Amino acid sequence: MILWLLNCLSTFSLGVVLVGGFIALAIGGSLAMRRRFPRLADGEHNEMVGVALGMFGAIYGIILAFVIVTLWTQRENTQSIVAGEATDLALVVRSAEAFPPAARARVDQAVGEYVHAVVEIQWPLMREGRPSYEATAEQTHGLYTALQAYEPVGTRSEVFYAEAAGRLNDAAAQRRARVTMAETSLPPLLQTLVYGGALVILPLTFLFGLRSLRMQLVFVAAVAGLIGFSLLLVVALDRPFAGDLSVSPAPYKEAALAQFWPQAKE
Repeated sequence: MILWLLNCLSTFSLGVVLVGGFIALAIGGSLAMRRRFPRLADGEHNEMVGVALGMFGAIYGIILAFVIVTLWTQRENTQSIVAGEATDLALVVRSAEAFPPAARARVDQAVGEYVHAVVEIQWPLMREGRPSYEATAEQTHGLYTALQAYEPVGTRSEVFYAEAAGRLNDAAAQRRARVTMAETSLPPLLQTLVYGGALVILPLTFLFGLRSLRMQLVFVAAVAGLIGFSLLLVVALDRPFAGDLSVSPAPYKEAALAQFWPQAKE
């Protein structure tokens, strides 16, 4: 459900749905409660409701803060993994410049096929929540085959060959980490606490009575709006490869890897 929302709606549209929906629910629920129990306007239970709201609000706020910080850190880590993999591949290309023309051409072709497979095949799968190692397995094997086909001769070639081999191993490790991050999402228990907590706190605001109907509606709408914005952050950050705030594949098209994307340079 969250993946569908992120891939089908922009962040703005998702915000309108979540924030607007919570505000509408809060106003409608408050009006219905006030009509059903007119004496709530007298504020007889405000002290008890205030204590409950304060207690639940504090607990819920801590949970929300923990979840948002965790998801943001996860996104930053994913971005670092992507940038690290692209950098390692670029350094493989740079190191291969010291190889003979035929060996260098094989390495360049293998790297080009790999980055195209990552961006054009694997990335859409990760966006849809279906990450697959097999999507780039053939291209990964091709990278190792191209490098292993060259036998370095001389100290200079050996140094650059060792650098290329080390960077290729690092890129393979980053690839595994990237696919693993694409499989992660908020654990069910935290999802229950985050979304269930909102459905507990919001109805509590209906019980807080104010003589002025307008002021009461402003109060419940403000609380609902804050909850809606918080949940928008949680939803937008939950999947690092989906939505407007997703991690971009741009690093695979930059620096030394730009040569494999002629259209990107036009």
